[in-house]
Amino acid sequence: MTRLKGLDLLALGFMTFALFLGAGNIIFPPSAGMAAGQSLWFAALGFLLTGVGLPLLTVVALARVGGGMDRLTAPLGRGAGTLLAVAVYLAIGPLFATPRTAVVSFEMGIAPFTGNAAVPLFVYTTLFFSATLFLAVNPGQLVNRVGKFITPVLLAALLVLGGAAVFAPAGDIGVTAESYRSGPLLKGFLEGYLTMDTLGALVFGIVIATAIRDRGVSSPALVTRYSMVAGAIAALGLSLVYLTLFYLGATSQGIAGEAQNGVQILTTYVQHTFGTTGSLLLAIVITLACLTTAVGLTTACGEFFSGLMPVGYRTVVVVFTLFSLLVANQGLTQLISVSVPVLVGLYPLAIMLVALNLLDRCWVSPSRVFVPVMAVTLVFGVADGLSAAGFTDLVPVLFTKLPLAAQSMGWLVPVLVTLVIAFAMDRLVGERRLAT
Repeated sequence: MTRLKGLDLLALGFMTFALFLGAGNIIFPPSAGMAAGQSLWFAALGFLLTGVGLPLLTVVALARVGGGMDRLTAPLGRGAGTLLAVAVYLAIGPLFATPRTAVVSFEMGIAPFTGNAAVPLFVYTTLFFSATLFLAVNPGQLVNRVGKFITPVLLAALLVLGGAAVFAPAGDIGVTAESYRSGPLLKGFLEGYLTMDTLGALVFGIVIATAIRDRGVSSPALVTRYSMVAGAIAALGLSLVYLTLFYLGATSQGIAGEAQNGVQILTTYVQHTFGTTGSLLLAIVITLACLTTAVGLTTACGEFFSGLMPVGYRTVVVVFTLFSLLVANQGLTQLISVSVPVLVGLYPLAIMLVALNLLDRCWVSPSRVFVPVMAVTLVFGVADGLSAAGFTDLVPVLFTKLPLAAQSMGWLVPVLVTLVIAFAMDRLVGERRLAT
């Protein structure tokens, strides 16, 4: 029976870390840290719960069932499960997330040197997706190419940036913004929710398992164990990155107090600390982070859709890469405006899907719990998505009065109530059946 050695496990963990670390993971923490100010550590703890905790639980859930989303959605029935999986893979893949990796890395790392015109964007995205296709076309080499070569370079750049943030801060920790004064822990929790990494974890789970099996590991128990180890290594790495970037933002109010987002905060800080060299460092970090994420997303979509349809893996990867290239050249503003409402609607479904699977031993009949809970989650998730898109007139007034509705979490209370009722009915019906 093949077992992985320590260095192989470390490489697997590095690969998992690199898959998760996209541009969004780098630009959200500085802006949250700057707004949190003196409430920095409470806000950071909330952010870690959703930005690290939920994705790690998702990897664990996928490892436990020994497969991809098809195993997680089995209690919903084949039709509903397939529709949910397709929606998640398309949203996190060629429709939104994969093109965004290219556009964000261009605007943060390349546009400061070339300008934000159409021609430089097309040239860059062509090169970007060519590299993505090269790395994704042979998924069996992901650990070697990403875990052993690309990730160490990415880690070295992050160590320089993180070390500078800790040992050479731009100033003292600033004041707390109004939005963080009443409940910094909850606000940080909600900011971490917006990273959408739980959706990414649903997609990456099968990539991690496939990478382990391609190393010769056939035992389901070992695949599960190694997946959990890889997830833990990635969680530790992400936590360190988030904490240092939170601190960077909190200590940069003096030089970037007028910044509107994390991109401007990071750009201002590295220019202040390193000059032009800093801008080049930022370009390397962002490009590598986005490239590894794009490779993981493309690989996962190739694995999923080649298994769902009578089309080969390489064909799916090529088609999706070309489609992502076309979407990326529509521009970042339009891409984000369309993607955010869709992702806001899908995220509650992903959270509950993972939670219900982790609690699978509590259900007599999983389908009796999964179906009503996920149905209610879908209804309120769609309402939150419509609100995020600005279509508030289409959302019933009652929905807007729910607790946390203003933070796109109005689904939480109705879903928890439904879960309690479904659990009680599941136990009651189950006990009656056993009695007869």
